[in-house]
Amino acid sequence: MTRLGCCYYPEHWPEDWWADDARLMVDMGLSRVRIGEFAWSRIEPEPGRFDWGWMDRAIDALHVAGLGIILGTPTATPPKWLVDRMPDMIALDAKGHPRRFGSRRHYCFSHEGYRAECARIVTALADRYGHHPGVVAWQTDNEYGCHDTAISYSAAAAAAFRRWLAARYPTIDALNTAWGNVFWSMDYADFDAIDPPNLTVTEPNPAHVMDWRRFASDEVVSFNRLQVDLLRARSPGRDIAHNFMGFFTQFDHHDVARDLDVATWDSYPIGFLESFWFTPADKLRYARQGHPDIAAFHHDLYRGVGRGRWWVMEQQPGPVNWAPYNPAPLPGMVRLWTLEAVAHGAELVSYFRWRQAPFGQEAHHAGLLHPDRTDDVGAHEARQAAADLARLGDLAPAPAPVALIFSYPASWLFETQPQGRDFRYIELAFEFYSALRRLGLDIDIVPPDANLGGYAMIIVPSLPMLDAALVERLAALGVPVLFGPRTGSRTEAFRIPDTLPPGPLQHHLPIRIARVESLRPGLDAPGDGFTVTRWLEHVETALPAEEVLADGRGIVFASGALRYLAGWPDAALLARTLKRMADKAGLATIDLPCDVRMRRTGKLTFLFNYSQETIDLTEVTGEHIVIGERHCPAAGVVAWETRERPEPAQTGDS
Repeated sequence: MTRLGCCYYPEHWPEDWWADDARLMVDMGLSRVRIGEFAWSRIEPEPGRFDWGWMDRAIDALHVAGLGIILGTPTATPPKWLVDRMPDMIALDAKGHPRRFGSRRHYCFSHEGYRAECARIVTALADRYGHHPGVVAWQTDNEYGCHDTAISYSAAAAAAFRRWLAARYPTIDALNTAWGNVFWSMDYADFDAIDPPNLTVTEPNPAHVMDWRRFASDEVVSFNRLQVDLLRARSPGRDIAHNFMGFFTQFDHHDVARDLDVATWDSYPIGFLESFWFTPADKLRYARQGHPDIAAFHHDLYRGVGRGRWWVMEQQPGPVNWAPYNPAPLPGMVRLWTLEAVAHGAELVSYFRWRQAPFGQEAHHAGLLHPDRTDDVGAHEARQAAADLARLGDLAPAPAPVALIFSYPASWLFETQPQGRDFRYIELAFEFYSALRRLGLDIDIVPPDANLGGYAMIIVPSLPMLDAALVERLAALGVPVLFGPRTGSRTEAFRIPDTLPPGPLQHHLPIRIARVESLRPGLDAPGDGFTVTRWLEHVETALPAEEVLADGRGIVFASGALRYLAGWPDAALLARTLKRMADKAGLATIDLPCDVRMRRTGKLTFLFNYSQETIDLTEVTGEHIVIGERHCPAAGVVAWETRERPEPAQTGDS
């Protein structure tokens, strides 16, 4: 059964509130509480002088009340005395400006002195509480990379990058060849001559940037591993997690999570709607709900990152403070978001935070409670969700029939050389995912090296560095596979393939991309009932096209079970293409109302109403309704007993 929890900061509140807070949490239906991730200055107010008393008492108060504690390592907020002792530990941004003390995440992942200090504080924390019966799990650090801090251009990072390159390339000549440094006379005589790729006159060598991004990601991985190894040795039997973020790709989350037991993420659907690429119309339509696919996309992404185990570590309970605009959620949305996470397999949904802070940068960030200790709206909805969970019992997501392959290096490549200002990998992947959801399909979001057996349909929004072995694996499955634009367009060294794109895919799908163009807004390529925007590829092939543009050029091509989509599709083109594939795969699709989404578990089917109006769902609900009603109100949830899903047809021809 999914547990509910909250994030709590005992150091923010009078000590005589702690026991009462813990009792109220349990009364609300919460059983987990995260603490400690920002407490370094209170744990160690001076170098080497630890003040454990307050944390001992806080952990005991929470434990006595029956709460399981997720204890965070405090390395996201090193204290001022440490920065003063090691001023070069702070990160530098791409313009060479220091990321100074005064907020959080003011450190460089590569600084060896800071890593040693992290090991020291984590060791002390784990030695103190590693066997405490109230501590059930650990969180490493907090939101790696938040505020664009995964990448630092400091002297420590430059030195670590040179060592990383020397380990990757056998000789400096090999590096010069791989990077194509003959271009613009960029050859290096030795590894020590190489600087980070910033502050150049114009764009730096993209191969140099791509290796820099790989290196920066590896630094996050090794920084996290340092903490995990210490915690495993000193606190055996406890889960170790990290809280990832939404629409964030600065490092490879799959690589980080291989050292974790659980992947968690921080869910702020309205904040993400306001902060990312969504249209003004969508931002108005979903201002109080969040886009219907934002939360689900990340649930399915982090379920894949966590290899099946995942939590929501921070769930938005009301208005936030950090987006361009911060409206309050529609009544019922906190409950809906909670139940949607449950339907996608979350083991824990933890609300951020227990009580709104009356001070600091997040004073406008709502909690479950007001600063005066009275209930906010989120508290009422958390109680409703707890009652729902008690009624539902144990749930697990049903096996998803569709896999969507997601690659963090693909995102780095397009950020390095986008060619079009609005070509964003994460947005393209989201559009493919959203189109699948609008057809009522359940999706697993998986890395390229995942086991893909058992899926009835596979979607690859784009994979520019396409491994030939992956192509062979996909072709051998005999199920419909769709590759999106720019797939196979670069080698690992950032070169155009010798055979032109889509590179190794040509062995099974005989097409050749002779030219690409990025399209400014308004310069669109119309087709029959659809429009291609942003990106268009000119395809040479003898294959007939499944979809063509108004000028007669093909845009979707198929050979056997494999398909290629040679442009940035709109919703209509995606719907047609994915529906055709689903039919071939033997997957039933459904014409859901515009703002309704579906998710199946092994026992129940859920529908979530993201509109601001009551919707009649009589045509799509089953007979035995467990939660909700067929006339589903705004922000409402309906769940009914799931019928057995028919086995999809496994065909080699689509």
